[in-house]
Amino acid sequence: MSDHDAYVPPRVWKWEQPSGGKFASINRPIAGPTHDKALPVGQHPLQLYSMGTPNGVKVTVMLEELLALGHAGAEYDAWLLRIGDGDQFGSGFVAANPNSKIPALMDHSVDPPQRVFESGAILLYLAEKFGEFLPGGHAERTETLNWLFWQMGSAPYLGGGFGHFYAYAPEPFEYPINRFAMEAKRQLDVLDRRLGESRYLGGDAYTIADIASWPWYGQLVLGRLYDAGEFLQVQEYRHVLRWAEEIDARPAVKRGRMVNRTFGEPEMQLQERHDAGDFETRTQDRLDAAS
Repeated sequence: MSDHDAYVPPRVWKWEQPSGGKFASINRPIAGPTHDKALPVGQHPLQLYSMGTPNGVKVTVMLEELLALGHAGAEYDAWLLRIGDGDQFGSGFVAANPNSKIPALMDHSVDPPQRVFESGAILLYLAEKFGEFLPGGHAERTETLNWLFWQMGSAPYLGGGFGHFYAYAPEPFEYPINRFAMEAKRQLDVLDRRLGESRYLGGDAYTIADIASWPWYGQLVLGRLYDAGEFLQVQEYRHVLRWAEEIDARPAVKRGRMVNRTFGEPEMQLQERHDAGDFETRTQDRLDAAS
């Protein structure tokens, strides 16, 4: 780009045209609902409104892990929210999450029902509610929360930064791709160094820090995000790969990946989850077929 056609920001930014790229139709500079639509409510204590993106997978993995430990109170209905269609701007969902981002959880086991939004907040809420995946010791708990909040602060640079400009922008631009590829690799190096000294992010135990980070960084190094494995040379991060493969093999993780999923291999999609017994049967059938 020459100096003559370089972009010069106006004194005051105005929303005058779509931003371009895959999500242009749902990007807007204002909050609030665009249409009236109540949220459905099923029969289980927990109602999840989500989609099988990395942030959504965090919560379905957590719920499946809790159920695997025998917590009947963690039974949930998973309702698919198609974010590409703008479902997140319905009035019911905006009431559950004013930020209009998935996932959102409504806990109907308490009166009045409690809304929980932001994926990290949902993981922490469930960990405290059921007493799982969050160590009780002060030092271990603090280290787990360190890495939980590290993920919450770092993933936007991976998804909204690198992923957007590498995979979803209307055309490739060298500067933002280089900028965010550098940051993505720096974050992978942070993880690799930590996982070179510790089995899991919080220490010896599998925790909500791992459940939060794996859908982003684990799936990235396993080749499931942005088709960017070669570009980022993910094989260099051998400790992250070890951790990613270990978590990927967990049965609850396999099940959690399938819920609210609308893309990828058909045998790994179960777009909604309502009946626990039927879900378990269908999930196992599809996992057997995919293996």
